[in-house]
Amino acid sequence: MWQFKQLEEMSAKELHSIVRERTKVFVVEQSAAYQEVDDIDLTATHLIKRCRETINAYCRIYIKDRKIWIGRVLVPEHSRGSGNGKELLKVALNYISVRYPKREVQIQAQAYLKDFYESYGFEIISELYYDEDDIAHYDMLLNARKPVAVEEI
Repeated sequence: MWQFKQLEEMSAKELHSIVRERTKVFVVEQSAAYQEVDDIDLTATHLIKRCRETINAYCRIYIKDRKIWIGRVLVPEHSRGSGNGKELLKVALNYISVRYPKREVQIQAQAYLKDFYESYGFEIISELYYDEDDIAHYDMLLNARKPVAVEEI
């Protein structure tokens, strides 16, 4: 089941499960020591797909510099290859198109996911760069002129 929640709507147990999965993916799996929990969490809309108590997909949606950002996109290892990543992006883009129809949508994408995001209409707007943890990224912007096939879920 998909849920859209603000931080204050989450129970301590829900927040703990999100922080645990984000740390597992972005800090442990990627061997990247950084401040994973930040102040963006306070104002972001957290999009979570759960089956019972298990997180199968997650991202956060927030406003920064007058743009809508999709960040901390993750599919836990146990859910990869099941279509949860595609479904996550479709649900997120549909939410944004309804809630923020006139805003630009941006993402900082890990380089190996460039083709995935391009398939949804995102275009590279930066040179390849490496963040402080030596993980290659691109800044990508959703091309508003290119229709995105956001199918019914």
